[in-house]
Amino acid sequence: MSLFNLKIKGLKIFILLLPVLGLFACKKDFLDNQAELSIPESRVFETPARILAQVNGLYSSAKIGSLFGGRYQIYNDIRSGEFRNRTSNVVTGFGVYQFTNDPSDTYIEGFWINGYLTINRVNKFLADFELAKNQGIVSDQLKSQYIAEAKFVRAYCYYALVQMFAKPYTQDAGASRGLPLRLKAQTDSADNNLKSGTVAQVYAQILKDLNEAEVALPASYSTSVLNTTRAHKNTVAAFKSRVYLAMGKFPDVITEANKIVSATAPFRAATGVNHTLNADVTKVYGNGAAELENVFSAPMSATNAPGTQNQLGYYYNAGNIEYFLNQGATGIYNNPAWPASDLRKSKFVLQYSAAWHILVKYSNVSPFTDWVPLIRYSEVLLNLAEAEAEAGSLTRAEELVKAVRQRSDPSYTMPAFTTKAIAIQNILLERRIELLGEGFNAPDIQRRLQPFVSVGAGASIPYTDSRYVFPIPTSEKLTNKIVE
Repeated sequence: MSLFNLKIKGLKIFILLLPVLGLFACKKDFLDNQAELSIPESRVFETPARILAQVNGLYSSAKIGSLFGGRYQIYNDIRSGEFRNRTSNVVTGFGVYQFTNDPSDTYIEGFWINGYLTINRVNKFLADFELAKNQGIVSDQLKSQYIAEAKFVRAYCYYALVQMFAKPYTQDAGASRGLPLRLKAQTDSADNNLKSGTVAQVYAQILKDLNEAEVALPASYSTSVLNTTRAHKNTVAAFKSRVYLAMGKFPDVITEANKIVSATAPFRAATGVNHTLNADVTKVYGNGAAELENVFSAPMSATNAPGTQNQLGYYYNAGNIEYFLNQGATGIYNNPAWPASDLRKSKFVLQYSAAWHILVKYSNVSPFTDWVPLIRYSEVLLNLAEAEAEAGSLTRAEELVKAVRQRSDPSYTMPAFTTKAIAIQNILLERRIELLGEGFNAPDIQRRLQPFVSVGAGASIPYTDSRYVFPIPTSEKLTNKIVE
């Protein structure tokens, strides 16, 4: 097995690249495959199956509950004012909810650690795969594809980290302090000290990885499961539309989204995986459902659940109800733009008690096996709509938003997009509804430099406030003496 030590944040961590969870194998029974557990590191590239296992391990690392299997979405949503806390539980983000988390918060530190852990796994894979003695085990095309998948995973991690731990790119075109850009494998503590790059430098690396990945990735895979759980060309285009939106580079959003969105309704990807909206929004969530809408998902199973107190259903649904919907004036729940006729309200919101309305998108109970949506086609349509409103056609922007809205509520009459201001207002409202509970509200607030209207803090938090983004963890500063 590929086993190495990484000393980071004062901890010696043993990193296993082989996917003992077996989440992304190629066969039908991929959720139950058993990994080889006694392979020397020198032999992990000896067979095609072992090489694939290394790639699968990168996805498995990214999808754990403390990273993209739950915590990323939760932290971004509970800051945004759409939810109210029920339990005052520090383990489940109460400090984040109140904007009182500080550099010593071990749960935020866990997100940082696992983000960089996954990045280092990518770096180690890239270095070892390039130097593997057994050349010719897989074709050059497949080797390029595996490298591309690794770079996609690294870019996905860096985007999340820079969004959560650094000021928005749109504040100063990325001139502010970003993150340490670790692009070489760490196998000991020798290279712990590394200054943070700027936000712009981090985004430049994200786009470099994505552009290189897009060239080498396949247009599609052999099964719908693989099309949803591994990166392909359309996955990269969809994700780049998100990255460019975060940077406020609207023409680039249009360029990337147009790769997978037709010029007119009904909107659909013309090449590769034929992504489109699922006609029935209630079929979008669950276990591997709606593969044409779910561009990229983190699969879960009974033996590979997100883990204790990380699961989205545990937080929002009847698993534990850590957070229920904010029914006050600032929450989306009672906004007139979200009437009861909308299926996303009548089917995804449940009145649990007289005081509590809860989000039930994630309907599975323990062990919470709902697949976690990471990129959906509806997001891409809304990314494109916003970019069109800012730098393109208001008419097309309106049609894109209508496609998303009327899928769930055909009777709703949306205001005509006669001005950019009206268009942007309605697009942002639609994002709050469509992407509720999926980790988008905080990034949307941040890239627009809007204040957090915090229920937990009982205050408005402007982008100039130090609480606007998470501080770099204390433990990172203890082992990285020159990080800012």
